[in-house]
Amino acid sequence: MSIKPKKSLGQNFLNNSKILKTIVDQGNIKKDDIVLEIGPGVGNLTDYILKKNPKKIIVVEKDKKLSEIVKKKYGNDIEVINEDILLCYKDFKFHSPIKVFGNLPYNISTKILISLIKISNLNKLYEKFIFIFQKEVADRIIAEENTKNYGRLSILTSWKMKKSKIIDIDPIYFFPKPKVWSSLITLTPKLNFEAVSNVKNLEHITNIFFNQRRKMIKKPMKQLFKNFDLVAKKLSLDLNLRPQNLSKNKYIEICKIYENLVD
Repeated sequence: MSIKPKKSLGQNFLNNSKILKTIVDQGNIKKDDIVLEIGPGVGNLTDYILKKNPKKIIVVEKDKKLSEIVKKKYGNDIEVINEDILLCYKDFKFHSPIKVFGNLPYNISTKILISLIKISNLNKLYEKFIFIFQKEVADRIIAEENTKNYGRLSILTSWKMKKSKIIDIDPIYFFPKPKVWSSLITLTPKLNFEAVSNVKNLEHITNIFFNQRRKMIKKPMKQLFKNFDLVAKKLSLDLNLRPQNLSKNKYIEICKIYENLVD
């Protein structure tokens, strides 16, 4: 059957068997696992997940036509949810953490990631995420401090997850062929992380800092705190540093002081 991918939904189907196998191998799927796949398309990756015989496979496909195709293709072997993942991810309730696969649409990939990070009991619901992102986005996710790609996405992700890039993927392995490279990364929720009152405060702080990433941090500190110099002293902050020079933990510390003022 000929399927024309929808540009509006960011559909690019991965069709290389070696890479599909590599993706599934990253999940280390066991027979008692529940697996969720975001955007299965025509089922190229689903085929390889099925070969691992997990306890249950759930796929979320926004495209009605594609959801009907995979429903017909797999029957009762999988559960198909015809919905936008951004509208239904909060509805999932599981007895044990699950594994999630996804060749994420470029246009909403960061929204999906940030939405997952905001889940308060993330490590109780999800064991591991095996995601394909646009390479540029993946590089920002895995970036460490003192590098050009380090920013709010790096900080928010590393706050709650361990992250690792597995491979970069050439555009030729997708249909239709995108103009950019992609990357496969794994994200594992941390069992323990430094709590903040509201993740929106951490988003707000990192936005202020990295909207002026070439400026010294004295400027964003002045925006956040009236007594910015005292706060800087308390945190042993050099106000001449740039935003990319501060560690993720330092942004958490700044966030906690900020929350004490706004709560």
